Amino acid sequence: MNKSTTRIADLKHHVGATVTVRAWVTHLRSKGKLGFAVMRDGTGIMQAVVVKAEVSEAAWESFTQLTQEASVALVGEVRADARAPGGFEMGVKELTLIGASPLDYPIQPKEHGIDFLLDNRTFWLRSQRQGAIMRVRHELEQAVHDFFYSRDFIRCDTPILTAAIGERAGLFSTEYFEEGPAYLAQTGQLYGEALAASLGRIYTFGPTFRAEKSKTRRHLTEFWMIEPEMAWYDQDDNMDLQEDFVRYLVERVLERRQEELKVLERDTSKLDCVSQPFMRLDYGDAVKLAQSKGSDITWGDDLGAPDEALIVDEYQRPVFVVNYPKEAKAFYMKENPADPRTVRCADLLAPEGRGEIIGGSQREDDYDKILARLTHEGLPVEAYGWYLDLRKYGTFTHSGFGLGLERTIAWICGIEHIRECIPFPRLMGRIAP
Repeated sequence: MNKSTTRIADLKHHVGATVTVRAWVTHLRSKGKLGFAVMRDGTGIMQAVVVKAEVSEAAWESFTQLTQEASVALVGEVRADARAPGGFEMGVKELTLIGASPLDYPIQPKEHGIDFLLDNRTFWLRSQRQGAIMRVRHELEQAVHDFFYSRDFIRCDTPILTAAIGERAGLFSTEYFEEGPAYLAQTGQLYGEALAASLGRIYTFGPTFRAEKSKTRRHLTEFWMIEPEMAWYDQDDNMDLQEDFVRYLVERVLERRQEELKVLERDTSKLDCVSQPFMRLDYGDAVKLAQSKGSDITWGDDLGAPDEALIVDEYQRPVFVVNYPKEAKAFYMKENPADPRTVRCADLLAPEGRGEIIGGSQREDDYDKILARLTHEGLPVEAYGWYLDLRKYGTFTHSGFGLGLERTIAWICGIEHIRECIPFPRLMGRIAP
């Protein structure tokens, strides 16, 4: 940006001064020889006031040609005004039209269907609501790095193309030269385990892919996950870290993104629950609780979204459901010594019907047991040779988890569908724009 240009977010430091602002038009109105334009520049909004008698004929002519989303350069005096959009306005002295916008701008101030808005996602992102969501996303991403950096975790990057899969279903595959099939990573976890054996405590943060044919409000085919792996952590240590992490993320947004939460009309009192200790509930007890509320789930089934909602509603705070049946979970989870039918794992369920935002477990560190699970699952053991070797050469207790970024944003912001929580969502039947 030109150093002589002032960002709208910085206008509070320039009240009474004459500055230059470059921005886009969001709304226009005029009363005879007096014009008003609400402007945005990506950092905030302000009101520009154009008085015909106080500007040149060319500037007034440019104002009369403005349309929604035209880009302009404005020079004028900054005034604080609580009634103005954004709390500041500019008394315009000079106005230059930089980029005209035709009258057929796709998104108008009226109701549009969701498919239309997704087709025009590049323009929908310019709206105040979508901008607020993206700023919260940015805050959460930075908070993730700050949380782990302050605890001496090492950020590591893991492959997106892999021959070793983490889950049984939902795979995108491609032929990888002469090497046979490769898969888009469902998780960075397996590689994270190898890195934890080197560095102790690590985390990965990257895109993951699931080819599940799901159209629920909680599913994307491409989404971002934060996946720590910790040497010497058992499952209890793992849940302690998750609780600290989630509490930190929520408190960070509440501290720094109040304006965005106001734009989103979020009832932030519903997030106060994170100050309480999170509930830890055995899977068997969770099944009984759901059954008592009318669910037809039976022991051995994975919890569905309605079951999760019933469980969390009982406690009105985040709930860890622990020790799921072995057959419902992935091969790498540690067999539970207290009940070999189950594994040492936990799903963290968010309030308000948001469901699972974290899946985590203590990892199986016994070579023979994990080999048996791979064989039982029908997975190609040869593709996991390097992974099995982690149990052969200096095996150790370790745990980890994965937090879905978009689900977490949706919960914190009170957004119904996670398609709004990522700039360009990938869904069944949608790969553009």
